[in-house]
Amino acid sequence: MRAIPKKMTGAVLPGNSTVEFKTFKVPEPGERQVLVAMKASSICGSDIRAIYREHLGKGPEAYQGVIAGHEPCGQIVKAGPGCRERKAGDRVILYHISGCGCCPDCMHGYQISCTSEHHRKAYGWQRDGGHAPYVLAEEEDCVPLPEPLTYVDGAYMACGFGTAWECLTRMQLSGRDRLLVTGLGPVGLAAAQLGRLLGVTEVIGLDVAPGRLKVARQLTYKKGIRLVDHVLPFDDNSLRAIQDLTGGTGCEASIDCSGVAAARLLALKGTRQWGRCGFVGEGGKIEFDVSPFLIHEQITLFGSWVTSRKHLSDLAEVLARMDVHPEATGGPQLPLAQAAKAYDLADKGQTGKVCVVF
Repeated sequence: MRAIPKKMTGAVLPGNSTVEFKTFKVPEPGERQVLVAMKASSICGSDIRAIYREHLGKGPEAYQGVIAGHEPCGQIVKAGPGCRERKAGDRVILYHISGCGCCPDCMHGYQISCTSEHHRKAYGWQRDGGHAPYVLAEEEDCVPLPEPLTYVDGAYMACGFGTAWECLTRMQLSGRDRLLVTGLGPVGLAAAQLGRLLGVTEVIGLDVAPGRLKVARQLTYKKGIRLVDHVLPFDDNSLRAIQDLTGGTGCEASIDCSGVAAARLLALKGTRQWGRCGFVGEGGKIEFDVSPFLIHEQITLFGSWVTSRKHLSDLAEVLARMDVHPEATGGPQLPLAQAAKAYDLADKGQTGKVCVVF
C-alpha cells in the first residue's frame, strides 16, 4: 500500500448549492477505529435536500460543516489499537451512522435510530464523510464488501440500496408479486433491481423527470430481462394505466421513493386489495381519505427508514452470490476534483446515482 500522507483535500457543502474544498489533516485511528482509503462515495438525495441547497436539518439531520459524503466505501489502510475483526486490506462499506452502541436500536444494528444525542453522528453530516481520500471510521461501522462486488456497488448499498432492501424485505416481497415503484431516482431504481432479485414477476415504474424515465427504459436486470417492464410518465392518467396493466386490480406491492404527496397517494391507490405499500421517500406531507384507500382495501402500509448493519451485510452477501451489481443502475462517476459538477448533476435529478470515485 502507498504511504499515507499527512494532509488531504476534502469537499464541504456551505449550503448555497456550491461545493468548497478545504485542506484537512489525515486522521490517526484511535481505539477500535480504522482509517479507510476511499474508493467510491456516492451522493444521496438527502444530501441535496438538506445540505447542498441549504442547511435545513436539525437534530439528526443537522450538518456541522464536516467533509461531505455519507455513502462511503473503501479499503482499510490502518487499524487502531483494540480492533478485533477489521484489518488493513479489508474492503468495507461504511454503515453511514455511528451510534452509541448501547441503546435498543444500536443493539439491533439500527444506528440510524440511535437515541443518544451525544454519540449519534452521521458520516458526512456530523462527522467527516467520504468526499476526501481518507475517512476515520469506527470498527463496528465497517461492513465487509465481498467479491465480486465493486466499490461503487458498496457505496450505493451504504444508504440507498439498504433503504430499499429493508422496506422490500419487511414487505416480504417475492415471486407472487408485481411491484409498483413511484419515483425512479436512485432509490427507485434500487427498489426495481432488488425487486427483481427477490423474484417479482413484473415491475411498473413512474416518474416526472424525462431523464429518469429515459434511464429506466434503458436498464436491464440481466440479459433479456428489463429492469422495469413498464416505464410510465406520472400524470393524470397514471392510475388508469396501472389498472390497465394489472387487469384492474393494482399491484400486490408498491413502494414510494419520491417523497412527493401525489406519488405517495398513487402508490397507495395502485396497490391491490390486501396488498402492501411502503413509504421510503423522505420529506413532505400527505393527506388522503383513509377508509376507501387504506382500511376498506385492507392494505398494510409500511414506513421504513434505512436498514441495519446486519441486514446490510445480508444484502452484500446475496448480491455477491447472485452476481447482481447496484452499479448497473448508476449514473456519472467523477473524481473528487469534479465534486462540484457531481453535486450539480445529482441536484438536477435526470440521471442515475452520481458517484465520486478515487
